[in-house]
Amino acid sequence: MKKLYALLIILSCTTLIACSNGMKINGHNARTAYKSVKVIKNRLPAEQRIEFEVSFWTIRDSFKDDDEFLAKVDGKEPQEVINLGRELYQERKNAGFEAYKQYSSWDEMIAKFGQERIDQEKSHKEDPRDKANNVLYKLK
Repeated sequence: MKKLYALLIILSCTTLIACSNGMKINGHNARTAYKSVKVIKNRLPAEQRIEFEVSFWTIRDSFKDDDEFLAKVDGKEPQEVINLGRELYQERKNAGFEAYKQYSSWDEMIAKFGQERIDQEKSHKEDPRDKANNVLYKLK
């Protein structure tokens, strides 16, 4: 009985430790960083997803060296990534980065990307083969 109780405590602690970093980027290597970003992105509310994605890729674009990039994002939560992305945007805009000249602010850029995403989803035409692969059956 004592062994079972001790095993239950160990399993509970292990589960809590394993789940505690669910919303932090694992920067052990590039593969785990990308995988954790994908998981985090899917857990975020819709209004934060695009800002998080743009921030992450802004950071990635700013730090070409993998080790430097992973050091910047390792252990960061979504809001920390967004804040760092905003800072880098402003630094690059002030330095005359060509791609940012068309935007007056970070919020305008995010709004434009959000609108582009909505337009892409609207323009996506349904493939007739998708209807043929429907697993829902009509009962008579």
